[in-house]
Amino acid sequence: MRLDQALKWEGFVATGGEAKLRIQGGEVQVNGCVETRRGLQLKAGDVIELAGRRFTINSTESGEGTTNP
Repeated sequence: MRLDQALKWEGFVATGGEAKLRIQGGEVQVNGCVETRRGLQLKAGDVIELAGRRFTINSTESGEGTTNP
């Protein structure tokens, strides 16, 4: 699953366009580092953060993650 897809899947953004803007604007972190590549392929265990919200990728096959407060 790509980073932009994961943000939409988890409900962090409403559209792909919003995901693109937030990723390219440096607002998204993957595993604690700012990530600006929206097409980054995520793997199980990756931690995504945006605007104080965080989730962990559980499986790249189904695209499911777990949102953590």
